[in-house]
Amino acid sequence: MTRPTFRTALAAERPLVTPLAHDALSARLIERAGFRAFAIGGSAMLAARYALPDLGIAALGEMADGIRDIASATSLPFLADGDDGYGEAKSVARTVAIYERLGVGAILIEDQRRDRKQPRAEKARGVVEVAEIVQKLRVAMDVRESPDTLIIGRTDAYGALGLDAAISRAERFLAIGVDGIFVAGLKTEDEYARVGRELKGATLSAAVFEGVGTPWLTPRTLGEMGYAHVSFPASVVFRIVGTMAETLAALRRHAQGTEPMSPSATSAENRRLLDEALTVAAWQSIETRHSEDSQ
Repeated sequence: MTRPTFRTALAAERPLVTPLAHDALSARLIERAGFRAFAIGGSAMLAARYALPDLGIAALGEMADGIRDIASATSLPFLADGDDGYGEAKSVARTVAIYERLGVGAILIEDQRRDRKQPRAEKARGVVEVAEIVQKLRVAMDVRESPDTLIIGRTDAYGALGLDAAISRAERFLAIGVDGIFVAGLKTEDEYARVGRELKGATLSAAVFEGVGTPWLTPRTLGEMGYAHVSFPASVVFRIVGTMAETLAALRRHAQGTEPMSPSATSAENRRLLDEALTVAAWQSIETRHSEDSQ
C-alpha cells in the first residue's frame, strides 16, 4: 500500500481538512468520503478502543496499537498525536521511530504537563518549561528518518498562561525549525485571527470543536486567516456516541416492554454502506474465484 506524505496532502488542499479517525472503520469511511488525509487524536481513539479519558493514563504502547489498526485500513496520509513524547528526550526519540514505522506522516508534540494533563485544551492546568519542550522538538526533528515526517509543535500554554505566552512559545518553536504549529485552546474568532496574523507564514493548524462554546468557523474562513490545516477532532465521535446511546436506550425499553422499537428505516442502506466500507464483495470474490479453480 502506497501512502502519500502528509506534506503532499497539505500542498493539495488549502486548508487541508482532517476529520479524526478513532478506529479502522472510521478511517476507511473518511477515505471513502473523499478526504485527502485524516488525524488520530488521543481523546477519540483512547475513548473508542479502551474507554479511557485522555488524562495521561495511556502510554505509547496503547497509542501505537490503535494507530497500527487504523493505518492498516487506509492508504491516506495521516497526522497522529504524539502527546508529550511519552517521557523525556529518549522517549521522544522512541515515539518518533515507532510512529514512522507505523506510517505516521505528521507528529504533534505538546508542552502540556503529563501529571496535569486535561483532554480539553482550554482546560490545560500546566505546561512544562520552554526549554524542555524545545529540547523534545529538537530531538524529534533530529531522529526522524524521513524529512517528509512533519514535526508539529503544539502549545497548550493558552489554558495555563494565556494567549500571549502561547504565541511566544509558538514563535520559539518556529525559531528552531518545526514544520508546523498548533496553538491549542483558542476560544474566539478574534483569537484565531490574531494567531494567524502574528504567526503569518507558518504552517498553522487549527482545531474546530463543537459543543464546547468555541466558534464554529468554516475551513474557508480559517484558510483566509492563514491556517493551512483544519481538524475537526470531535465531530465524528460525538455523533457516534449520541447515536449509540439513543439506540441502546430504545433497545432497552423494547426489551423491557415499555416502548416498542421499530427497525430503522435506513437499515438496508446502512448495511450497504458497511459492506462497501468492509469491501465484502472483494473478499467474497476471492472465495468464489478459488472455488471455481478447484473444480
